[in-house]
Parts: sequence; C-alpha cells; structure tokens
Amino acid sequence: MLGVATFAAVRSANRAARIAERSFQIGLRPVLTPSRLEDPPQKVMFADRHWVTLEGGRAAVEVLDDIVYLAMMVRNMGNGMAIIDAWHPSPGVKKRTDDWGAEADFRPQTRALWIPPGDVAFWQGALRDAEEPVHATIADAVAAGELTVELLYLDHEGGQRTVSRFSIVRRDDDAPGGEGPRGWWVTLSNHHNLAHT
Repeated sequence: MLGVATFAAVRSANRAARIAERSFQIGLRPVLTPSRLEDPPQKVMFADRHWVTLEGGRAAVEVLDDIVYLAMMVRNMGNGMAIIDAWHPSPGVKKRTDDWGAEADFRPQTRALWIPPGDVAFWQGALRDAEEPVHATIADAVAAGELTVELLYLDHEGGQRTVSRFSIVRRDDDAPGGEGPRGWWVTLSNHHNLAHT
C-alpha cells in the first residue's frame, strides 16, 4: 500500500512539474505574424547603406545591381522576446502542408533582430552572391511576383526554436473597393516548433 501511495505521489509531483515548466515556456514564447495595416512605417538600412521603407502588412522586395533585397514588418504576438536568428527563402507560395526548409540551409542573420512582445519591428535579408544558385532562383521568384521566407527565431534565453513561414506576393494593380494598393503583401502560412521534431 505504501508503494502505491509513493508511486501516486511521485506521478502527481511529476505532472505538476511538467505543468509548471509548460507555463514558464508559454510566458517566454514569441510568436511572429505579419504586421497590421495600421502599424506605422519603418525605415530599414541594409549593411551596404541601401534603404527601404516598410508599410504595415507589407514587404520591400528589390533587385538592384545583382543584389536581392528582402525586408518585411513583423509583429510579435507572443509573450516573450523574439530573436530572429536565421532565414530561408524559396520561390513561390508554400502551403502549410509543404515541407519545411532544411535547418542546415537556413542563412544566419548578419545581426540579431529583436522584437519585443506585443510590438512590431522588421526582418531583413539580402542575397549578394550572384554565383550562388539560390540567388537566381529568388531573383526569378521576384520577377514572377511570389516567394516564401521562413524565419527561425528563439526566445531571449535561446530556447523554443520556432520557424514561421511567410508568403510575400506582389499585387500589380490597386484592388477595387479600396482593399489595398499595389506592392508586396505579407501573409502567414504556418508555425513549426523545432523542439517537437
């Protein structure tokens, strides 16, 4: 009888510890989404001093002098600080059921990008080596008007590694009824928790 009681007590304590750990993680978890249309514009400078202006809900996509510049406004809807660590571009619009980019293929950020909880900031990346196979692939995707960017980010303690998949699509005409102007628009497809793979 004593053994049964001890087993039950240990099991209950383990369950309580798991619940406490889960609550702690939720308190630190960042969740990135596209910014809102009403978010104020942001000016973003690249390492070569190229500047772009980002509007709420939109991206900046440019190909200049064989450099592909990509940037978008993102909002952190989670409770914890988001630190964008790496990114992976691919052509076309990936659906939530499509395979995720291999982690080994993600490109590290030149600088860490921090996004406070409940706030908006930006992501930026550039493809500068025209000899790199992905350069031509993404340049063609820009010309076609649609690409996907997956962002790998962490909480401020370096845990809860998550990938969010963003589609970036060009609208070439002003939408009827005032639904939005031409330009590059951002949507969210899915989130992928790397700790669960």
